[in-house]
Amino acid sequence: MKKTTTASAVRLKLALGLLVALNWSCNNDKDDPQALPYGSGVLVVNAGNFSDNNGTISFLPPSGSTATYDIFNQVNQRSLTGSLQGYTESDGKGVLLVDNTTAGQDKVEIVDANTFKSLATLKSPEIENPRSAVRVGANKVYVSCWDVSGDYSNGTFYKDPGYIAVVDLTTNTVIKKIPAVKGVESLLLAGTEVFAGSAGGSTKLTVIDATTDQVKTGIEIGANPNPVAVDANGKLWVYSSGELVRINVQSKAIENRLKIGTDKSRSLSKFQLSSDKQYFYFVSSFYGSAAENYKEKGELYRFSVNDTSVPATTPFIKRLFSGLAVEPTSGVIYGGFTPSYKQAGYVFRYQSNGTLIDSVKAEIAPSSFYFK
Repeated sequence: MKKTTTASAVRLKLALGLLVALNWSCNNDKDDPQALPYGSGVLVVNAGNFSDNNGTISFLPPSGSTATYDIFNQVNQRSLTGSLQGYTESDGKGVLLVDNTTAGQDKVEIVDANTFKSLATLKSPEIENPRSAVRVGANKVYVSCWDVSGDYSNGTFYKDPGYIAVVDLTTNTVIKKIPAVKGVESLLLAGTEVFAGSAGGSTKLTVIDATTDQVKTGIEIGANPNPVAVDANGKLWVYSSGELVRINVQSKAIENRLKIGTDKSRSLSKFQLSSDKQYFYFVSSFYGSAAENYKEKGELYRFSVNDTSVPATTPFIKRLFSGLAVEPTSGVIYGGFTPSYKQAGYVFRYQSNGTLIDSVKAEIAPSSFYFK
């Protein structure tokens, strides 16, 4: 009888020890982002071909150059079924903006940011044509939406005024729609204010109080203003019609207008700040001749936030990028390259001085990046 009791006690101790070890392992994984599948690294937002509704997200680990593809599908056994317009995170959750070619099929997918397991889906009519997302507070994200768009049959694409959906990530619901201009686009948080841009013809930059979710004012900038970044001097920069406009965040006064280049045949896009917020990078794109089948070309340029002019005559990197970002710690430049909308793209990585580090195969149309 004593022998049996002793054996039972040993088994009990072993079981308790295993339970403690498993519990420690689980807790340790939660504390260590590296131990989670997608807890630390770079997410590549691949827009896909809009007509094919095949946007995806690729994952690049902190070290190495082998990507994991279509991670949402891998984890949830279903595709995003739409063009992927953007991604952001808030308090352990990821927010994916999905724009489908079919009316009423747009959505926001909410996932666990570390595992990419689906938690909720916000659908039409709550979400229509999502464009940009930004974390504005604990468990609160703004998503700019064009609302229902037209088809140019009546001379316009931006059929209705847009709105900004206020998403509560504690309940995974849209709790409010803030009225916005037609074609409301990029969102940028500075302090407790969100600056909202436009692609629908507005000339004003909208300012929203992120604590009350109310529109405060509008700043007259120029055609289709879109906020870019806040620099090392605390100044807000907004792009509009070939100019970068510098704004005092506190007074909302325009301090300077910086004309970029003189070639009106070029399109400027993908503005990004360096990791020290002292330099801007941007893409200047143009189309080749008829003999070149009007192939789109482009170059990357760089200038200081303290420059008084930007001639844009000497490229920093001679390549067209469909996506651009700067890793905030290392300063490494990430450029997405799209050879066509029917084949996989690539991610090129450069040192801050423009020296190529490597390239990694991505998916269709790598358009933006999220650093974890």
